[in-house]
Amino acid sequence: MTHTDLVSGTGTADDRGTREAPDAAERPALRPHPTKLFVEVTSRCNLRCAMCVKQAPGQEAHDGDMAEETFARLAPAFPHLDALVLNGVGESLLHQGLERFIELARPAMAPSAWIGFQTNGQLVTRKRALSLVGAGVDRICISSDAASPEVFSALRKGGKHEKVETAFAALHGAAEERGRPISLGVEFVAMRDNVHLLPDLVRWASQNHVGFVIVTHMLPYSESMAGSVAFDPNTDRARQIFRDWKERAAAGGVDLDRYFQLFMRFHRSPEEERVVEHVSRMVEAASAEGVTLNLASLLRCDEAMLRRVRACFDEAEEIARREGVELRLPATAARHDRRCDFVEDGAAFVSWDGDLHPCYFLWHRYRCYLGGARKEVRPEAFGNLRDRDVLAIWNGPAWRAFRQQVVKYEFPFCYDCNVALCDYVQGEEVKQDCHLGTVPCPACLWCTGVFQCLR
Repeated sequence: MTHTDLVSGTGTADDRGTREAPDAAERPALRPHPTKLFVEVTSRCNLRCAMCVKQAPGQEAHDGDMAEETFARLAPAFPHLDALVLNGVGESLLHQGLERFIELARPAMAPSAWIGFQTNGQLVTRKRALSLVGAGVDRICISSDAASPEVFSALRKGGKHEKVETAFAALHGAAEERGRPISLGVEFVAMRDNVHLLPDLVRWASQNHVGFVIVTHMLPYSESMAGSVAFDPNTDRARQIFRDWKERAAAGGVDLDRYFQLFMRFHRSPEEERVVEHVSRMVEAASAEGVTLNLASLLRCDEAMLRRVRACFDEAEEIARREGVELRLPATAARHDRRCDFVEDGAAFVSWDGDLHPCYFLWHRYRCYLGGARKEVRPEAFGNLRDRDVLAIWNGPAWRAFRQQVVKYEFPFCYDCNVALCDYVQGEEVKQDCHLGTVPCPACLWCTGVFQCLR
């Protein structure tokens, strides 16, 4: 057998496209069981990555490892799963019982379901690779934000790029030795300073017989990292409306960039009045489509940067097609048509201590900085495995009501709003938003396509 026979690269990063859309009765969010489990086996880590929530100033992280009895309480969900993802904010390979968890879950899961995890790859030896493949792991995604050893070490402090290549070689060898196919991938966190390296990384991934590459944007957990984002939090529809009206204004000799200098003036010249009037009509037109406009954010958007990002993505996509690598790219601006893949796909997130959560956004306590605003996030937990069965928690009235509300998408989107972040959503607790909804989702960008993960 060859590496290609044993390490699959087709349909690995996201297989939603092969399935028909479920009707309302079969919608995964409303089933009596989760379809995907994301399990944080440990919150400890062996690296100090610049973009990680654990390294941000003032963040509170209480490290721990999941006990086997806690993991065993997830067993009632295993027969219903499409996927079991064994990672959270920590490095999964630090948990010495990781293989035991895989062995416990694998026999109870459907043959078509998969088990996998993301890792920094630093702890993958030949012995550990054989152990993981033997236990029944199906997919492993290794983080690498550059094919350059120097850049890799700068971004992932304490890590060595050569260990990632050693990890891939060990896992390829283990797949051959065990005669069991596994799917190997790379996750790339895109930032302004490294996005130009993505094409080379895709080429490097192909050379290492990697089947898929997942690209995600960075969520800045510190104010100092906010300037490194490589996407626009304004939605694509808001951006299109603004662009069309700005071009129309320029053609008529109206400079919209002057708006914030003029709109509070009591006495305005006819030329100045045209600027304010043009913006007023633009806002009204957007509102008629159900779109709000964050004018300050739209005016300061770095269009040149976004063009560079798009060009890097296009080049990487061409290389991926040529090399036969599956490449999953994020949006370069938030999507107006939102979809929460976690809730829609019936996902549940489990912390190492047994708390159950609905999504990545509400999994941990942290602070993030986007669009000139600071957002305090607290975890949303619906129960703990020490108190109730996993299916009882999933079907509890609070969690079911949460999922029903999310998939209606009636909550506002904060980053298109001129007053964001307002008192309704800026704090940790969201009692209600400006649409009178109670789900703490208006400031979440996961449902807009700019963040991605192994799922």
